[in-house]
Amino acid sequence: MLTSDAIKRKAIELGFDLCGISPVDNFPELTFLDEWLARGYAGEMAYMSRSAERRADVRAVVPGARSVIVTGTLYNAGSDPGDGATQGLESPRHQGLTPATAIIARYAWGDDYHDVLKSRLDALLAWMRQESPDAFDARAYVDTGPVQERVYAQYAGLGWIGKNTCLINAEHGSWLFLAEIICTLPLEPDTQGLEQCGTCRRCLDACPTGALVEPGVLDSTHCLSYLTIELRTGIPEEHRAALGTRVYGCDVCQDVCPYNQPSSHSADAAWQPRRGLDLPRLVELWQRPDTDLRALTEGSAMTRAKLTGLRRNLAVAIGNSGDPDALAALREPRTDQPSAADPMVVEHVQWALGPAAPKPFGAKAG
Repeated sequence: MLTSDAIKRKAIELGFDLCGISPVDNFPELTFLDEWLARGYAGEMAYMSRSAERRADVRAVVPGARSVIVTGTLYNAGSDPGDGATQGLESPRHQGLTPATAIIARYAWGDDYHDVLKSRLDALLAWMRQESPDAFDARAYVDTGPVQERVYAQYAGLGWIGKNTCLINAEHGSWLFLAEIICTLPLEPDTQGLEQCGTCRRCLDACPTGALVEPGVLDSTHCLSYLTIELRTGIPEEHRAALGTRVYGCDVCQDVCPYNQPSSHSADAAWQPRRGLDLPRLVELWQRPDTDLRALTEGSAMTRAKLTGLRRNLAVAIGNSGDPDALAALREPRTDQPSAADPMVVEHVQWALGPAAPKPFGAKAG
């Protein structure tokens, strides 16, 4: 007989760090999605509205579903101690760096988690079908399906949904990839994770743009991760300075979380920073021809932003940095960077070079 304990053991064997079982039920947390969408917090992520009905109940995805197997995988490849507050840079790994360094959200340092974890999840599901005496229906997802995975992770006992909207595990922190298998098997569920944020509001206070409008509620249209990854148009000028030198994503609300100080670290080769994305200088990234920049990000989560999005982000970050070398690179005409000629990118380059941008190092105002 296929048991919950056996599934959890196999998940750990396959490389997952956590695994729990959630029942399928009409959890109250699932109902907030409609209100969140009505407030306009999804921004340009139209797919959220299109799949809202299915996201309200996994039984709309897998008819007859009775269990959701939720896995958690640590991706924190950083190793430096500290709270990450040095020079306003959010990651402990970035302490002491100059403003000329490009900051990349740590989940994107290594390989694309969608591919890595889907392979492991498929292996787990194949093993389950082999071990189960009864046939069953199932679907496996890695952050791509119409599933409110953090809700199920909470009911699977992996942690709780924090005020920063991330799933927080009391032992390991929040640097976790979530993935799940929705199935019709009547598995033994785990005990729901209980909220342990208490009165802490560090994440809300630290958010550079005030995107965390209330505990557990994120206005994506103000979130730097949304603005640098999901947004396909220009970054609103009122948020450009808050971007700092971040070129892909933002980790602030996780870095300040007490459960990540310190947090668990992963030695998994898949999440270690790839060459060229390990604390790169802004000027080095900008000067890469499109072919090189595409090759550098191929196989990583950074392809989500597309080349024009990444160039746009780099232009804003360079403007914020005031780095004379990087600013000079923005002025250089290049024939091997077609993405830099995109009108959206050009507008952000002009902003970076114009009076709205911070002054270069050592320059006097006025």
